[in-house]
Amino acid sequence: MATDPPATPDTSWDVVVIGSGAAGLMTCLELPQVLRVLLLSKDDKPRSASRWAQGGIAAVTRPEDSTASHVNDTLKAGAGLCDPDAVALLVNQAPACVQRLLELGMAFDRSGADLSTTLEAAHSHRRVLHAQDRTGGALVDALERQVQQRPNVVHCKGVMALQLWLEAGRCCGVQVLQTDRVSWIGSRAVVLATGGGGHLFAHTTNPEQASGDGLAMAWQAGAQLRDLEFVQFHPTALMLPGAPHFLISEAVRGEGARLHDRAGQSPVAGLAGADLAPRDQVSRALARTMQAQAVEHLWLDLRPVGEQRLLSQFPTIVRRCRELGIDPLTTSIPVAPAAHYWMGGIATDLQAATSVPGLYAVGEVASTGVHGANRLASNSLMECLVFARQLGQHLPGQLNDVTAGSRPGLARPPLVLLPAGRGAQPARLDQQRQLLRQLCWQVAGVERRNAPLAQALQRVRQQRQALEGWPQLQQLQQLQPGECLQLASGDQPQLRAQVDLQHRLVLAELLIEAALFRGESRGGHYRTDAPAAQPFWQRHTLQQRGQAISTAAIG
Repeated sequence: MATDPPATPDTSWDVVVIGSGAAGLMTCLELPQVLRVLLLSKDDKPRSASRWAQGGIAAVTRPEDSTASHVNDTLKAGAGLCDPDAVALLVNQAPACVQRLLELGMAFDRSGADLSTTLEAAHSHRRVLHAQDRTGGALVDALERQVQQRPNVVHCKGVMALQLWLEAGRCCGVQVLQTDRVSWIGSRAVVLATGGGGHLFAHTTNPEQASGDGLAMAWQAGAQLRDLEFVQFHPTALMLPGAPHFLISEAVRGEGARLHDRAGQSPVAGLAGADLAPRDQVSRALARTMQAQAVEHLWLDLRPVGEQRLLSQFPTIVRRCRELGIDPLTTSIPVAPAAHYWMGGIATDLQAATSVPGLYAVGEVASTGVHGANRLASNSLMECLVFARQLGQHLPGQLNDVTAGSRPGLARPPLVLLPAGRGAQPARLDQQRQLLRQLCWQVAGVERRNAPLAQALQRVRQQRQALEGWPQLQQLQQLQPGECLQLASGDQPQLRAQVDLQHRLVLAELLIEAALFRGESRGGHYRTDAPAAQPFWQRHTLQQRGQAISTAAIG
């Protein structure tokens, strides 16, 4: 893999992959080596959400387990909205993907000669493979080592995708911001592997980069989005003043850790499965207990796991807690729910194709039909692997007679970026971003209600429309393929901040609209004013630019 020279407007590619987490890296590895592939990362540092995944990767590897059991657990967790064909594909392909990872150098934990497995919520068997408590990081490290050896892959870091390039309804490239220049990169296909939008919420286990940019760009390009109201809130994020909401893996509860309030009572005693009930149920139980007791967090006691197992299987959790001044070997740790994973996304088929020709999506950014209304723990990393494999097998046959976007204006001199509008300073934009995150947590968090959602939808829509009228964003929208913009010194940070806020406002509007539209409670979507699931709502929610929100049948 090369990292130089950087992508330039006069370079075209067979495939552009946007996002360098597990989904993007696996996509690069599964594509045929004859294809020229450009991998784009919007940041210079490796901070994808995949790296933060602690728990593991779900696959049937033990003789007492079965694919039928894994399918049933997934369907049950998905609360009636999983697409059976997608679930069957994931479960049946999972063991082969595990073998593929072993061949790529993934170092799973072992118990003797066998792969070690653990139990997580809503799984009926121990089928979650892990690499201590940093499975996501170990996976990304293994995939990166392999991608670096691919001569056909060029990896450009610090390149922000701004919008997709469409010609005659087909995606044939992307507009990017790189250093001091906005330009277009042509390709025969574009793969979005940008992750979810968990950072849209004030309390989240996701990194800042999980801003929903891929979802926003796909919607702007006319792609169909599905089930955006379904967000999974992880019950146990570490809650210490001024510290990031570090995820405490569900696997610790699978090994014996227990939730309790200050009086030592379990907030989940009334749930079937108690500490290992589905995540949405545990998160709501904690949120209600916190509200009733007027506290900011509850407690998780890791000591029942045992000191030796904590240190060997969960060293990252122990180390991080100790760095923050609390020792889980001697005392319970403070936890509370936080946004963790987005079940909804860009609607894709079993080959990872979206509704826009030439545009594909893999990973959390996609809605494959696997997760339904509530993701089964540790199915998401496997989803990245399975659907990257599907894409790699399908895409080459779709590129026959397809050319990258043409650039008739390459000889034109660069245009100059217009002056920024009022309020475009990064500090003021960051303040707006933080207010938006608070709003999303308040109205579209663990529990939701009609009136606040309706008010928030109007407010966010007005903010988005006002922002999109700013001169620099207007100039980006009007920039034609073949044209480029030259930025002056200091322009890049404020332009990045404007586009980031625009993407977040687009996603917030879509999230709130979907949560308001679905007048029931199901999986990760809970309405206090409509607390029961309704049979007639057992349908997907669809959103597409220029069309009214609607529903579609399962499967």
